[in-house]
Amino acid sequence: MEPDELPDLVDQAADIAAIGQGVLGEVAAFFESLLRPWNAYQVGIIVAVWLLAHVASKLLQPRLHEWMRAREGWPKWRLRWLLVVHKRLRMIFFVALLWIVLATMREVTWGSRSYLIGIVANLALAWLIVTFATRLIGNPFVRSIVRYGAWAWVTLRIVGLTEEAVEVLDAVAFEMGSVRLSLWLLLQGAFILSLFFIAARFITKQTATRIQSNEDISPSMRVLVVKFIQVLLYGAAFFIGLRAVGFDLTGLAVLSGAIGVGLGFGLQKVVSNLVSGIIILLDKSIKPGDVITVGETFGWINSLGARYVSITTRDGREYLIPNEDLITTQVVNWSHSNDFVRLDIYFGTAYGDNPHEVRKLAIEAAKSVDRVLSFRPPVCHIVGFGDSSVDYILRFWIRDPTGGLTNIRGNVYLALWDAFAAHGISIPFPQREVKMLEGSQLDTRALD
Repeated sequence: MEPDELPDLVDQAADIAAIGQGVLGEVAAFFESLLRPWNAYQVGIIVAVWLLAHVASKLLQPRLHEWMRAREGWPKWRLRWLLVVHKRLRMIFFVALLWIVLATMREVTWGSRSYLIGIVANLALAWLIVTFATRLIGNPFVRSIVRYGAWAWVTLRIVGLTEEAVEVLDAVAFEMGSVRLSLWLLLQGAFILSLFFIAARFITKQTATRIQSNEDISPSMRVLVVKFIQVLLYGAAFFIGLRAVGFDLTGLAVLSGAIGVGLGFGLQKVVSNLVSGIIILLDKSIKPGDVITVGETFGWINSLGARYVSITTRDGREYLIPNEDLITTQVVNWSHSNDFVRLDIYFGTAYGDNPHEVRKLAIEAAKSVDRVLSFRPPVCHIVGFGDSSVDYILRFWIRDPTGGLTNIRGNVYLALWDAFAAHGISIPFPQREVKMLEGSQLDTRALD
């Protein structure tokens, strides 16, 4: 700690202590006022209303629960809100009954005799509104922070301690050059940034839903547009939020530049995968739904991420392939420009079988398989004369590679087997004859 910083800390502590003494004095005066007859009566009324709300909620909650269980056809969002109401039923009854009592007392007696009831009614109503409003926030951690922060701020506003709280938070500060950062400024910044980020998230979600439902845009371009909108909106929310609280962005620009250079060297693979992902989206070489082969991995693309591509195989496994590998290695895209895929299988028959009949039977067998296309007819050719067989190649087309390749080959082989068995076509296999010579003796004289 520098010597000139010590007086500043002492001054801050003195300011905080002075404000704290003032707040404690107001709190002590408030509790002393509760000893007055009408204030004590109001406390008793509040407690009685709370007990009445508790009893009413205990009686109604089971019935409401049974009624909710019978609503099977309702959408999930409506049932979730009903569940929130079910959990807060006691608070709802308390607020409703307390406001009824407050309105009645203001009509039949002086306003000063219902002052405490008015404060508690406003607090309870504000807390209830905050509880329901924060349910719109999906993240539980963020929802809890916003809820408790809003409860604290509303409470300070209603009881009239806002100025004192702001003075205490503003007194806790430190300086960075010419910039003074106080706890109050940091809380303001966090609140404003949260609002901007929530708005950016809502807009991004709605825009992404509209873009994904647009069939005129290719799947890869949809992903690219959504990613671009996310980066743009969240970046704009961050910088606009900082400007809204009066933060100087000049130093942040220099700092972010230095951090960017450091991250560029330290996270080369991450940056490479990110850039590769953008290139993949721009050149449209692969897109969600395509069937690809990368090395030994064969499957269809489930999603395109900023760092990796998710590929689901036929056996249900999900592989996360880095985007860089899809740029630098050979990738077979079975459905890049169209869905048609040609498959080849090899077989052989005996030399005694008529090759013209073999070719005809092979083509008819392939046509009998369901997934083989008829408007692109199969073909069969002789590719060579082997040691023990005439070798053929059978080529056929399919248009659903997502249905698997091994199974369609197996079905065609089975059809060939059935056709050859029905027409007496034999499939040769190597045979060897071994003769044992008895009584032969080795003439070793030639070895001498």
